[in-house]
Amino acid sequence: MSARNRFAGTVTQIKKGAVMAQVTVDIGGGNIVTSAIFVDSAEDLALKKGDKVLAVIKSTDVMIFRE
Repeated sequence: MSARNRFAGTVTQIKKGAVMAQVTVDIGGGNIVTSAIFVDSAEDLALKKGDKVLAVIKSTDVMIFRE
């Protein structure tokens, strides 16, 4: 993966709209990262509150990675 900024964290909230989902990740130290991803992607990852994920940041994009 070419993105070097990876932050492990816990999903604290998922807000789903018709097309996009807003995924909020607590990366510790009082820091929160929010990612806008397609609802289909959130469902494919089976994301739910409390999941351990990586927030991968490249330029202006925040991607969610689940192992």
